[in-house]
Amino acid sequence: MSHADEHAGTRRDFLYYATAATGTVATGAAVWPLINQMNPSADVQALSSIRVDISGVEEGTQLTVKWRGKPVFIRRRTPEEIEAARSVKLDELVDPKAENANLDEDAPATDENRALDENGEWLVMIGVCTHLGCVPIGNGSGDFGGWFCPCHGSHYDTAGRIRKGPAPRNLDIPLTRFDDENTIILG
Repeated sequence: MSHADEHAGTRRDFLYYATAATGTVATGAAVWPLINQMNPSADVQALSSIRVDISGVEEGTQLTVKWRGKPVFIRRRTPEEIEAARSVKLDELVDPKAENANLDEDAPATDENRALDENGEWLVMIGVCTHLGCVPIGNGSGDFGGWFCPCHGSHYDTAGRIRKGPAPRNLDIPLTRFDDENTIILG
C-alpha cells in the first residue's frame, strides 16, 4: 500500500464519521420538537394544583371551584350532616371503597376516610356523577340529604357515597390538603 492510499483511507474514514455525526445531529434536531410537544403546556401545569380560600364558606354551605376542567364541591358540613354520614353502616353502601386519592385504594368508605379533617367538617369531592359524568345537585338533595343527579336518578349521602341509583361508585375525592386554616390545596 502506497502512502497515497494510506492518506485516502484516512480521508474516507473522516468523511464517514463527519457524515454520521451530521446525520445524528440533524435527526436529533428533527425529533426533539416531536418529543417536546408531548410535555404538558404551561397552562395545564398551572392547573395541576390550585389554592382555594375557604374562609368565606359558612357551615351548611358549599363552594364549587373548577379544577382540571371539572367542578369540585367543597362543603362545610353541619354537625347533623356529619352525624348522618357517620351513622351509616358499611354493608349498606353500594361502593365500599373510600375513592379517596389521599388514601390507599382499598380504604373503606367510612365518613372518616372521606372527610378532609378529623372532625369531619370539611368534605371535598369532584362533582361529577360516576354514572355518566353529569353534575349532581347539592345542598341536601336526594333521598339521603347529600347530592342528587337528576339525569339518571343517582342519590348520594352527606359523605358523597352512592346510596341509590345507577352510579357504580362514590364521588371521587381528589388529592387535597390544608395549607392553613383558611386555604386548601387541590392537586
